[in-house]
Amino acid sequence: QVQLVESGGASVQAGGSLRLSCAVSRYTYNYYYMGWFRQAPGKEREGVAAIYTRTGSTYYADSMKGRFTISQDNAKNTVYLQMNSLKPEDTAMYYCAAALRYPGSWARTDGYNYWGQGTQVTVSS
Repeated sequence: QVQLVESGGASVQAGGSLRLSCAVSRYTYNYYYMGWFRQAPGKEREGVAAIYTRTGSTYYADSMKGRFTISQDNAKNTVYLQMNSLKPEDTAMYYCAAALRYPGSWARTDGYNYWGQGTQVTVSS
């Protein structure tokens, strides 16, 4: 059974930073993509960032470019999401996900096979 466990969510003020972690029960390089998604109340789940584990290539949603950084530590089987310059609109539940094969697009939620339980990020103005 593959498990993904997110941590690091918190309440912060606008302009602040957080680092989310996703601990994976199996080697991260077993997965084609590792991604971060988020879902705000009343909204659809959306892609935040993803990393192609073989090469470390990264992908970001336009609104996150320059503010968020996804990275992996294969020795620790952990994927991180460093979030800087946080805005109130970043408030959401953040989920980590793993895809066994190319999901069609890094941001396609239905292309990911395993999901964590989520960690809440709240940004106040």
